[in-house]
Amino acid sequence: MSDQPPSHPSPRDPVAAPPTALGVGELAQKLGIDLVEVTPDRATATMPVAGNRQPFGLLHGGANAALAETIGSIHAFTLAAEGRVPVGIELSCAHHRSAREGVVTAICTPLHVGRTLGTFEIVISDDTGRRLCTARLTVAFIDQAR
Repeated sequence: MSDQPPSHPSPRDPVAAPPTALGVGELAQKLGIDLVEVTPDRATATMPVAGNRQPFGLLHGGANAALAETIGSIHAFTLAAEGRVPVGIELSCAHHRSAREGVVTAICTPLHVGRTLGTFEIVISDDTGRRLCTARLTVAFIDQAR
């Protein structure tokens, strides 16, 4: 058995390797996004507010969107059929309130995972559990490039 993580996890199996095997991507690294958990039913990530504020001192809405798309895409990848990868086709974000400090947490749950499309809800909350943003990500599952 190889020490290397699997190149692609089996659909719907709990995933232990993706946080290290997939990484979070260059933008997510710059934003300080950390993966906490990835299972078939839920994926969780955190992001600091510091360094991700807009000029008025509030958490930037674009940072929320990047956090939502990052955790949603990683979650979708773990649920994709063998040889398929997700590509985002729609992201919507409703910003309910903002944060000035602390760490925000994104929790992603699948709403629908089919053969060709998947839709995920991502709820972003502050340190006290107040909902800051509700996002919905739809991905298309396409054949993985060889």
